[in-house]
This record gives sequence, structure tokens and C-alpha cells, in this order.
Amino acid sequence: MASFDEILSKPSVFRNINVLSPHYIPQELPFREEQTSRIIRVISPALQQQKPRNLFIYGKTGTGKTCTVKRLMRDFNSRTPGASMCYINCRIYNSRYRLLQKVLKEYIPSMDKSGFGLPYLYEKLLEYLGKGIQIILVLDEIDMVKDLDELIYTLTRANDELEHGGITILGISNRLSFKNELDPRSKSSLYETELVFPPYTSNQLQHILKQRVEEGFNEGAIDSSAVNLTSAITAQDSGDARYALKLIMKAGEIAENRGKLKISDEDVELARKKVEVDILHETISTLPEHHQVVLLSVSNLSIPGAPQYVRLDGESTSEGFLLLGEIYEEYSKICGKCGKKPRSSRWFKEYLNDLEMLGLLTTKMSSKGVRGHTTLIKLGHEPGDIIPLVEKNFFK
Repeated sequence: MASFDEILSKPSVFRNINVLSPHYIPQELPFREEQTSRIIRVISPALQQQKPRNLFIYGKTGTGKTCTVKRLMRDFNSRTPGASMCYINCRIYNSRYRLLQKVLKEYIPSMDKSGFGLPYLYEKLLEYLGKGIQIILVLDEIDMVKDLDELIYTLTRANDELEHGGITILGISNRLSFKNELDPRSKSSLYETELVFPPYTSNQLQHILKQRVEEGFNEGAIDSSAVNLTSAITAQDSGDARYALKLIMKAGEIAENRGKLKISDEDVELARKKVEVDILHETISTLPEHHQVVLLSVSNLSIPGAPQYVRLDGESTSEGFLLLGEIYEEYSKICGKCGKKPRSSRWFKEYLNDLEMLGLLTTKMSSKGVRGHTTLIKLGHEPGDIIPLVEKNFFK
């Protein structure tokens, strides 16, 4: 059995593995200067005791949304006690009550107890903000809040009741369409600004990786071709910087386990499948319920040997694409099995758009002759990798 001393004394490819973590916040964020400036312009009124407009930030996973905001928080929170940014992970604090409780614990130490009712939390929030305090509430993965309409109503109502101070929502989401699910009254009360973070290009990813590699790996521990390969793979698949960092870190671990002190292209290729599965698990686990059911429907119909749907002219759909109508039928059947009411075809199409944006599937319009014009859908991963992950959430 290996000891700590034995493990720690072995030579390593890594200099500082923390630098390669997707949660690491570097001193500089290349290629996000424009987005940083826009966020600063929106939230800076809070530093002058004025309430900023709400801000919603969108973009695919790994486009630097959270990292950019967290980096700005350092500077913002050091400037004045009368204004601060409060970060909340909505995967964990996914209801109005839990979220308000978390916010108040951050600012009022005596609230670090359970059992307070929602009206009491609301009055305490008003009391604190009424001192002239401005809070920028950063809600990461805001679409994970189960009662988001109620939360927005509560926060906008609080602002209406305050003469001094206020609370501003800075929402971060991977899904451009999530606001469409809000009550019209919630949407109209937000008075928000929107900002989209585009995916990184291959050249940008290459620059980011080189920056992290210099800090994270020992000198000479990685071939430049391995860095180029990692950036090319990532840009082709998603433009996701988090994926690129996980890929290069996993390649380093594989090289070490093989007794090597230099990471090669081969190590990157070996790491690719493992990282894809890890990212897939993470992405699916954070999807709302109906998105998961839609994904399961496409996966079920994509299994080798599943019924193949036919064009009107007798030719089978090519390249593994499925027809929209049959997927909706499968979606409705699964909803019935797990006791959920199917959403309308309009919402179903929104879910497909969200899943495509996350790289879980692709869509295209059919040519003439396929039941008129319809949408064709193709799964972006092996159905065997997806089905067990989704089924355990609904058929336990």
C-alpha cells in the first residue's frame, strides 16, 4: 500500500493543479473585456446608493459567465460598506425560502438559525436594506429556482416598499429561453438588461490554455501539440473553457498514472472520453425535469434497433435523425409513466432548443417530402450514456 510520503515524493507533471480547476479565478480574464465593461456599467450605480437595473447573463457552459462576475465581486465588495454583491448557487439554494435565508445569514449573523417563517425573513430583509444598503444578488443558474415567479415578486415588492436601499438581481443562466416560462407579471417587473457570452474560438481557447498551462504544469511537462489539440477539440465540440481545462488536467493525470513526465497528444485522446462522460453527467444532473424527459425520449428512440421512422417517399431518415412528432409522442408517454403532465408542443420545441444549445442534440429542418416540412432531431451522445442518468431521476 502506498504511503503519503511515497506519493508526495514522486515527480509530477503538475506545478499547481488548482490553476487548472474550472473554479479558479485568474487575475486576468482574456477575451471578456467587453462583457466585463458592460457589467460594470450596469451595476456601478449601486456604489452611488442608486438601484441598478436587473441584469441577466446568458451563454453556454464554460464561456466565462460566473468567473467574470466573481472576479468583479472582489473589486466591488472592497469599495463601500453601503453596497455589496452576494453570490448564490441556485443548484443548492433552489427555492425562495432557502435563498432568502442564505442571503440574510450572509449579512445578519443572528439569522444563522433555522425555523424563521417567510414573513419574518422578508421583514428582516426590508429592515436591513432600509438602512440605505444596496445588494446585488448574483443568482447563478437562476433557472434552477423552483418558485422563481414568487422570488421575483418578493424582491420587486421589497424594492417598492423601500425609500432607501434596494436589491438587484444579477441572474446567470445557460438557457436563453428560461424567462419565457415566467409569469408575464414577473417578466414585466424585472426591467432588466441582457448580456450574452459567446463561446470561445479555437485561438482564444489556445491562449487561455497556454496561460493556465504555464502556471499549472512544470516547465517542459506538456507538448505544445497537446495544448493545440486540446483547444481544437474543445472549439470543435463546444467552445467550453471548462471542458478544455478538465481535458488538459485529466490528460496530466493519465500521463502520471502511466509513469510519464510529459503529456502527449495520446494522453489528450485518452482523456477525451472520460471527460466527455463527466461533463455529460454534470450537464444532465442540472437540467430541469421536462428537459430531462425530452432528452430521454430522444435517447430511447436513438437506441440501435428502435423503430425507424419513414419519409413520405419511402426513404428512411438519414444520418440518425428522428422526426419531431414521434419524439413528442414518446415524451408524452414518459410523462404519463412518471405522473407528469406533458407541456404543449410550443414548450416542447423550447426544450429542444435549450438541449441543442447545451450540445446534447442537434436539429435541422427537413427537405421536401418528409411529412411536409418538419424538424429533424439527432442525439449528440450515445443513448447508453444518457438513459441510465435520466431514468434514475424518474423511475427510482
